[in-house]
Amino acid sequence: MMKTEELKLTQEWDKTFPKSEKVSHSKVTFVNHFGITLVADMYVPKDASGKLPAIAVSGPFGACKEQASGLYAQTMAERGFITIAFDPSFTGESGGFPRAMHSPDIDVEDFQAAVDFLSVQDNVDPERIGIIGICGWGGMALQTACADTRIKATVTSTMYDMSRVAGNGYFDSADSKEARKAAREAVSRQRTEDYRNGSYMRAGGVVDPLPEDAPFFVKDYYDYYKTDRGYHVRSLNSNEGWTVQAGTSLANTRLFTYAGEIDSAVLMIHGEKAHSCYMSQDAFKLLNGDNKELLIIPDAVHTDLYDGGDKDYIPFDRMESFFNEYLK
Repeated sequence: MMKTEELKLTQEWDKTFPKSEKVSHSKVTFVNHFGITLVADMYVPKDASGKLPAIAVSGPFGACKEQASGLYAQTMAERGFITIAFDPSFTGESGGFPRAMHSPDIDVEDFQAAVDFLSVQDNVDPERIGIIGICGWGGMALQTACADTRIKATVTSTMYDMSRVAGNGYFDSADSKEARKAAREAVSRQRTEDYRNGSYMRAGGVVDPLPEDAPFFVKDYYDYYKTDRGYHVRSLNSNEGWTVQAGTSLANTRLFTYAGEIDSAVLMIHGEKAHSCYMSQDAFKLLNGDNKELLIIPDAVHTDLYDGGDKDYIPFDRMESFFNEYLK
């Protein structure tokens, strides 16, 4: 029997983006098949009538729905779609304990639970459901498209393959047995300490203060998560980060094993100058079919696709036409 957790939800508008007068906003909850209650912001076009296409949105990895995913969801609702932006299990306003944990299996299930929820709404056409994943949740969105045939169209934006980073390090710089062993040893020691202490050590979010010699991609994250541009009190990346041992399951799992078998439409979007662009380029090579597209945004860096940056880099027009085509 499905049972929702009793959660205390914020009622005031506390997003990192302004509220649109073109859509109606509400908080909704739904349960995944692990029994965790997820919290989402639902956005519905104010002139909506009949059964509409719907989109579930999440990401970036370690962010909350008040940041990039909410912006994407609200904007797509302005364009005629019913949307939800949800907090993944163990994060934000969603349930699940201990906090700041994750596993790729639960991450994918969260997306599927969002599709469950949308599929039974009176104002949603269950045959016209898509998903959007941003950053690390772009990878989870692509993985979910491998598993769930109810999803007719998938957009990934500035995608991260979190399993590749966990196993190989950034830019595959730790892709060796020795490097992986050292990482495993560090997490193994931490597990013992966590058990002894009865609590879970957090890894820390984006580094603060920012070192002068920080690489560009760290400065890029700092500029979003640690400034007024994107900081949010419930964002893991803006604050204490994931638990140290949360990455264990990602290091033992590789995403996209069956990516070549995705029949539904996929649009992968990435910034030309994003440090992570190689991940979308490599993942796109795994896909098959003429309904797949890799869209590279000139000059854009990784976080430009979180909120548009200073030049409105997010290609909402192209996303709208993509979903209109494949959610007919």
